[in-house]
Amino acid sequence: MIVVTGATGNVGRSLVQALAATGEPVTATSRAISETDVPEGVRHLRADLADAESLRPLLDGADALFLQNGGPSAHSLSPQDILDVARTGGVRRVVLLSSQGVATRPQSASHGVLMRSIEDAVRQSGMDWTILRPGGFASNAYAWAESVRTARTVAAPFGDVGLPVIDPADIAGVAAAALREDGHAGQVYELTGPAPVTPRQQAEAIGDAIGEPVRFAEQTRDEARAQMLRFMPGPVVETTLSILGEPTAAERRVSPDVERVLGRAPRPFTDWARRNAAAFR
Repeated sequence: MIVVTGATGNVGRSLVQALAATGEPVTATSRAISETDVPEGVRHLRADLADAESLRPLLDGADALFLQNGGPSAHSLSPQDILDVARTGGVRRVVLLSSQGVATRPQSASHGVLMRSIEDAVRQSGMDWTILRPGGFASNAYAWAESVRTARTVAAPFGDVGLPVIDPADIAGVAAAALREDGHAGQVYELTGPAPVTPRQQAEAIGDAIGEPVRFAEQTRDEARAQMLRFMPGPVVETTLSILGEPTAAERRVSPDVERVLGRAPRPFTDWARRNAAAFR
């Protein structure tokens, strides 16, 4: 059995669907998961990564674990406790969703230092491990959904700076392979899309997907900072703005790892926009 944490998130939801489609026994978990969040026949239990003991009932008897990094709550996790519970339950394989920032922003408290500490715990767990380091998610464009629905407008900074954002479904595909197949133990996969895409190009792709023009309105750095501070801590905002506005060569680089694992190129942003057009109509 494979346990998927963060099963209602952009990656976890796609991963549960991919595993269930293969007939793999899956237990999906998140803090507020319900029957409507999973495919028919998939076991689902509520648990909180910040409370390792809450994971014990679903990890007992499991073979493999997809460990979500905790996102904004990552600082509240005790990865060692989670991994101890997993190992006690019989888990032999763990796949961690980490961040490209471990390599590209090692001094960043959130993107680098914190994620590195979780990676180190996984490496020292005694289980077979695989680490996934995605760059920016295509699904971050959901932040524009309301403005597109109400005003057919995308407002973002650095309109012509491109990054190779990745479709969360491709992250899930790589995770499914690492959870189900041999040959991935000890690997660190950097996951990106097939080409850099700018915010202006993303707005155009969303417009094409919904069949109506979407206007791009470029924000200043200060405008973007003020908006981000409503839901992100200050240090995270500054690192994010730096990545979006002055990405390093490594952050602009297109990685071959998705194709190496899945045998096909990663999906472009236009494909993600078409599949998720309903969110913007």
